[in-house]
Amino acid sequence: MTSPTPPAEPVYADRTFRSPAGMVGGALLLLLICWIGGDALFRGSGRVPWLALAGALTAVPLIVAFTLRPVVSANEQRIRIRNPFRTITMPWTEVADLRAGYSSELFTEGGAKYQLWAVPVSLRQRKKAARQQSRRSLDDPYDRTSATADVRDTKARTATADQTMADLRELAERAKAGAKPSASSSEGGAESAVSVRWAYEVIAPAVVGAVLLAIVWAAG
Repeated sequence: MTSPTPPAEPVYADRTFRSPAGMVGGALLLLLICWIGGDALFRGSGRVPWLALAGALTAVPLIVAFTLRPVVSANEQRIRIRNPFRTITMPWTEVADLRAGYSSELFTEGGAKYQLWAVPVSLRQRKKAARQQSRRSLDDPYDRTSATADVRDTKARTATADQTMADLRELAERAKAGAKPSASSSEGGAESAVSVRWAYEVIAPAVVGAVLLAIVWAAG
């Protein structure tokens, strides 16, 4: 008699964190390159079209890498950090700390450090949030909430990067609290490993474009 199959654990959708300003800036830069590069490619003479092609082949992957590509995806089990040239995936049990100083950083239990490019730190936004908090403490020195206060304004007094890191720390703490040792993790299986994958789809065209640009420039 076969034993009943245990129910599968629920799969939770990832929460994603991106930089809206970076995405907008990247899209504008790509439009600018298409406009200028396309004009040089179709109307230029001599080596100008080749320079435009090589320059676009070098610049476009780098712009995509630094503006559109970065994203942090997290769920109840693991965090995935997609930086310009690498993708780092690890379970929450491998995360030691998450900090936001001048940049957002993740520290592993093994002592490694990874930057979160998708969560840029804005010192200006942080100072603005600090001024709002200071003004609120002066208006209400005894921390008495008015009946007309808008409690939804709490996150408005926190910088975006700091709020994002707080959300990630909450996910990490909740995952560690509910983590159960498994056979695969105790044997050093894939669940406990930190996976790092290089983005060759970004690196290769940028290198090819740079080499082509150098050759065309030297040949001229």
